[in-house]
Amino acid sequence: MLSPIEVTLIKALGVGNYSIEEAVRKSGMNRDAILKASYLLQEKGYAEVSTKVIRKYYLTSEGKEYLEKGLPEERLVKLLKEGVKDIGELQKKMGKKEFGIALGWLKKRGVVRIENGKLILLKDPKFEEKEILKAINEGREVEENKLKNLIKRKLVDYDEKKEIYIKINKIPEVELTEYIADLTPEVIKSGSWKDKEFLKYDVRIPSKEIFTAKIHPYERIIRECRKIFLDMGFTEIKGNYIQPAFWNFDALFQPQDHPAREMQDTFYLDKYVDLRDEVEKGFLDKVKETHENGWITGSTGWGGKWDVNKARQLVLRTHTTAITIHYLANNPEPPVKAFCIDRVYRRETIDATHLPEFDQLEGVVLDRNVGFRHLLGLLKEFFAKMGFEDVRFRPGYFPYTEPSVEPEVYVDGLGWVELGGAGVFRKEVTEPLGIKGRVLAWGLGIGRLAMLRLGMKDLRRLYLPDIGWLRAVPVIKR
Repeated sequence: MLSPIEVTLIKALGVGNYSIEEAVRKSGMNRDAILKASYLLQEKGYAEVSTKVIRKYYLTSEGKEYLEKGLPEERLVKLLKEGVKDIGELQKKMGKKEFGIALGWLKKRGVVRIENGKLILLKDPKFEEKEILKAINEGREVEENKLKNLIKRKLVDYDEKKEIYIKINKIPEVELTEYIADLTPEVIKSGSWKDKEFLKYDVRIPSKEIFTAKIHPYERIIRECRKIFLDMGFTEIKGNYIQPAFWNFDALFQPQDHPAREMQDTFYLDKYVDLRDEVEKGFLDKVKETHENGWITGSTGWGGKWDVNKARQLVLRTHTTAITIHYLANNPEPPVKAFCIDRVYRRETIDATHLPEFDQLEGVVLDRNVGFRHLLGLLKEFFAKMGFEDVRFRPGYFPYTEPSVEPEVYVDGLGWVELGGAGVFRKEVTEPLGIKGRVLAWGLGIGRLAMLRLGMKDLRRLYLPDIGWLRAVPVIKR
């Protein structure tokens, strides 16, 4: 027994394969009615419903630029053929960024090698990418397997849409029977429902998706972390993105020649601050002596000459520890329980697990009678509330904590995953700032924690405007 919409659709279309748009034109029915009828016919073996993903590729602004003036590796090969081999001169002609891109790709393909500051061309390569860019720009078809590298290099992007197809396999011998589809007050009052059949509904047929507004899944996890620490009696603190190197490094007993302070790890500003407030509070002289000879902390310090000008330089904070240590310096009397969830910046190479800016969850506990076991217990409690039952701590090293650990959680399919660092602040950190008592401290990467919670493998997806993914992620109330 077929319903009216099934009969209408099957007679309008006939045997064949049709897109939803074709079915709408041929039958005069609306899209929802066609989908409903198609799934009903599929249940009865008269039709098949399938979905096809269609991608339309296009050039990004960078792809258009390279199509017009040539790929960086193409231009580098051209310069080499013209006799320009000195790396410094090549960088000057191309620019450091594009020279770096070109060199990376050519070395990967075994086209060049470096000898005594010179770049040697080993073979004459073919640049298939240029033809692919041209084909996409002209709207021609290109094999998808040839586009992977261009998409990875962000020279090509695509729009994606799903198309539903209905394949009618056979047309049954049917008669159009009058069914009551909607039981209205008028039908009941008139009695016209008597001696008539009611249309049967299959509740297993997919209904139309309705997308309601909801909080971004990453923001939900950040709010969850914030609530856990607020419930545990912590105070939330905030601070500036731009910090003096003094609070970002020196106050944390990080030596001025430490690799993390070099340009490859830190974003420096061409600005300096006078640190007048730190001088008035006596912090500057005590930190200076602690770095040079240990002051009265019992340490020998790092030796050498501590340079106040390095401490005065402004940086984009590399960790939110700059905020918590400044807060403790202004609130040195125990007890103190504070945390900070905010953005930090590092000169990281972008990949699936690293970004140049990311969110960090920083926390400190200042008290007289706390120790290492309290730190481990606190972190285990936090991870348990976040849904991670298997937690372990691996010994670690940080210039400002001793002992130091790196907390890890166990995730099925991934094994043990490290989520940050923690430890007890050294005397070289607390005593110059007048902090009284022991300080338990930790810094966790919320992005990586969110990846695990959401079952993701690429950190970058948290920040993409992917509406399909955002709609698909369920709202989970813990």
